Amino acid sequence: MGDVVITGMGAVTPIGIGVPYFWKSLIDGVCGVAPITRFDVSKLPVQFAACVKDFEPEQYMPKKLTREMDLFMQYGYAAAEEALTDAGLNPENTEERKVPAERIGIVVGTAYAGLATIAKTQEELSTGAHSKVSPRFVPKIIGNIAAAQIAIAKGFRGPSLTVTTACSSGADAISTGIMLIKSGEADVVLCVGAEAAISELNILGLTAAHALSTRNDDPTTASRPFDAERDGFVMGEGGGCIVIETEEHAKARNAHIHASIIGWANSTDGYHVTSPHPDGIGAVYCMEKSLQKAGIRPSDVDYINTHGTSTPKGDVIETKAIHTLFKEHASKLAISSTKGSTGHMMGAGGVIETIACVKAVQEDIVPPTLNLKTSDPECDLDYVPNVARKQKVDVAMSNAFGFGGQNSSIVVRKYC
Repeated sequence: MGDVVITGMGAVTPIGIGVPYFWKSLIDGVCGVAPITRFDVSKLPVQFAACVKDFEPEQYMPKKLTREMDLFMQYGYAAAEEALTDAGLNPENTEERKVPAERIGIVVGTAYAGLATIAKTQEELSTGAHSKVSPRFVPKIIGNIAAAQIAIAKGFRGPSLTVTTACSSGADAISTGIMLIKSGEADVVLCVGAEAAISELNILGLTAAHALSTRNDDPTTASRPFDAERDGFVMGEGGGCIVIETEEHAKARNAHIHASIIGWANSTDGYHVTSPHPDGIGAVYCMEKSLQKAGIRPSDVDYINTHGTSTPKGDVIETKAIHTLFKEHASKLAISSTKGSTGHMMGAGGVIETIACVKAVQEDIVPPTLNLKTSDPECDLDYVPNVARKQKVDVAMSNAFGFGGQNSSIVVRKYC
């Protein structure tokens, strides 16, 4: 069937809306972490996050939809709108699309779906602020409606699936989309990651699990992957979308090809509900399987966009897993975590970080790991600290891991 290729990309992130703005901010070292202003945080133990800024939903969708969709759906929809335009699949122009509606599928990855709306609605009922629930409530909170709203608006009638595998959800949406292409179930798939779970409830829950950074006095440096003084991750949010199809199909409709996806894999640790396996065995297996599918050796990889969340245990375990698989080549790899810039976008992260890998192979630039200032002896690889690096990048890997021992790896290659 040939390679699966990426023909469209869209991004809604804490450091910029639109792929060009996201990428420029990323390589310029912009940090999207700031104090939360969306709701009162004065009594919360963590008072900052990487929120999307200056998002005006009416710019990307009809006003009616803004009332019907949770914020995570709006982020995913806006990213899909950009990706469809980029891919030349705008359904408003039938001459442009050239793909039957039945052959266009959608896979959405989200970890929390409408959690923030659920929490807010319950609080309003509990405090007596409201005594009724909106008829839009259920369609706004369930995960699959994100894909449904895109399909309804665009008239797509192919497979529509929703993946929820914690913080690997976005990357697993890509893997699932590839499987739909490879199995012949669709000719084109929109792979979407979307998240908007920054809420009082989630902050309290993740703080209780000792997962979040508590640097309220210095939020812009709180997300510091692989740094010796890291103390937890910073919540982020946003949406990402990539459009995938086979190379043959893309060429037949004269689509612009951004990059090839040559490898993908998923695995589970089978170890613990929140902690990764201490030896990173699931991550090693996942990365190895993705390289096997790609038909390449570990030494062929130039860059890894790590999961790298800035947690004390997780960063060490991922470093150990890279050493285990890549052996002597590990020290030659350029490695970074873009979560120093975007925070941990959770279900959206896997798609956004894959887009970062695509841009890296397109432009031969490795984005930096922000806030990496103090060396950790257990994190001893080349993490491209603080400043982007110009270097040759032909093959890049994106890792996304999640609670429950979820592991996902995507491998992209420069398209020539």
